[in-house]
Amino acid sequence: MARAERQAMYGKGKEYWRRLLIDVAKNKWLYIMLIPGVIYFLVFKYLPMWGIIIGFENYAPFLGPLKSEWRGLYWFQRFFATRKWWDYLRNTLVLSFMSIILTFPAPIILALMLNEIRNIHFKKITQTLLYVPHFISIVIVVSITYVIFGADGIIYKLTTQMLGHSIDYLGDPGVFRWMIVGQSIWKETGWGTIIFLAALTNVDTQLYEAAMIDGANRAQRLWHITLPAIRSTVVLMLVLRMGSVLDTGYEHLILMSNSLNRSVSQTLDVFVYQNGIVNGQYSYTTAVGLMKSLVSVIMVVSANKVAHMLGEEGLY
Repeated sequence: MARAERQAMYGKGKEYWRRLLIDVAKNKWLYIMLIPGVIYFLVFKYLPMWGIIIGFENYAPFLGPLKSEWRGLYWFQRFFATRKWWDYLRNTLVLSFMSIILTFPAPIILALMLNEIRNIHFKKITQTLLYVPHFISIVIVVSITYVIFGADGIIYKLTTQMLGHSIDYLGDPGVFRWMIVGQSIWKETGWGTIIFLAALTNVDTQLYEAAMIDGANRAQRLWHITLPAIRSTVVLMLVLRMGSVLDTGYEHLILMSNSLNRSVSQTLDVFVYQNGIVNGQYSYTTAVGLMKSLVSVIMVVSANKVAHMLGEEGLY
């Protein structure tokens, strides 16, 4: 019986490779176009992964990863033994989930609004203006924020006159996270509409015509036709977004942080930058980065599983 099963598996494997070779020969130019992307991921994504070994060593640059002292789980234990590890994790989770709740739906809502515009020329101009912030450096965005919300900024002065008291937009820890999320929404929402607008182009217009004949208004057509048509795309993008749930970006936070809001601006990414790049503790921060990656993988797998339970295709 075991021999018969092995022969069956061998036959299936042989048939699989035969079909693959036929498909490659039939679509050779598509596979040739795929080569640069494969090389990119191999060189910049997969080959550097062997470097995670230094997270288990007392890495010394002059010795290299193969000759450095092996420390096992020492750096993981050291991180969780610090008093502030929970502060770093809490700040990261709060900021990440605020970003998911507020930033993720923004491109969907904006894409739905753009889809309702019937004037083609006005729609194109609006889309172009919405794409522009994506290409502005985060340094410029933070500089604009300091000019507008600083002590001499117009928003600071207006709110002071209206409320009768000043709001420290740049120093108040309670305002800091909202400023970060607001900047991200302003910068990336327009660019994020591209995927959802592309998904909206696949909606059959005959469905809208049939719904109009049945007396459905615009809101009803949006709810019963448009949203179900892009639901799979929304679920897929949400699953992918869960993979970066612990990624808050250190550049943005470092530029916006100061001595007043440091209690909420210190995230895992900032910790890795300060201890790894600035202080040269490569093994320590590699271990923390590896922990982040493991959590991200768990979040993606869990979100994909939930998507399957809800009847969606998910990521895989």
